Amino acid sequence: MKRESVGYSIGTLTCRGELVYDERARGGPLLLMAPNWRGVTRDNIAVGEMLAGKGYVVFVADMFGEGKGPKGTEDPLQFLGPLMSDATETRRRIVAGFDTMKREAGARGIGDATRCAAIGYCFGGHNVLDLARAGADAAAVVSVHGILATPMPARKGAVKSAILVLHGAADPISPRAHRDAFEDEMNAAGARWTALYFGNVAHGYTMPGVSNPPVAEYNEPATRHGYTLAHAFIEDAFAGNL
Repeated sequence: MKRESVGYSIGTLTCRGELVYDERARGGPLLLMAPNWRGVTRDNIAVGEMLAGKGYVVFVADMFGEGKGPKGTEDPLQFLGPLMSDATETRRRIVAGFDTMKREAGARGIGDATRCAAIGYCFGGHNVLDLARAGADAAAVVSVHGILATPMPARKGAVKSAILVLHGAADPISPRAHRDAFEDEMNAAGARWTALYFGNVAHGYTMPGVSNPPVAEYNEPATRHGYTLAHAFIEDAFAGNL
């Protein structure tokens, strides 16, 4: 597996993401990965490597700026609050990550830029939904235990991507009220969307070792079933079947 640290700028903000791909699968689809609230860490790059093992050319986006990410000891929502309340800035940053992925992959002659998708976890799940809300040309976006609420709902006709939400029904970070608001938003926007809610599953269910009930807890079956659906959903989006 090849990994490359990639610097890029968003206005005056200097960012550093990670490009990850299997050199034997250089022609695979491009997949933007928006990591959880900890940002571009070793653990999140490992998730990118797992996804690259499925044949994607993966770019792990930096939403905070180089050296500006959390240390891991903060209250996540308190740390993320300024970005989550500023939808315009959040969308600017995730769109810049998507554009950087396409540009850097093209410069290296890797990946198939006609097949682009995005997946995000936790805060990153919120980010990829914002990518879709911004009208990016990703065929599909997949939000995994993401934050579903937004202060700036998608405009009618703006969403081009097929959207998949994989979410724990017992997730207190984005509870039923957020799910209902998301569904209403997507319907009003005329989006193509699908949601799978895992009963009695909390936040962070794809993260091995996480055990902080009732807020967050790893769940192996939900993780396995969710990824199976995610990969099939992305392939269907590429094939124009959604």
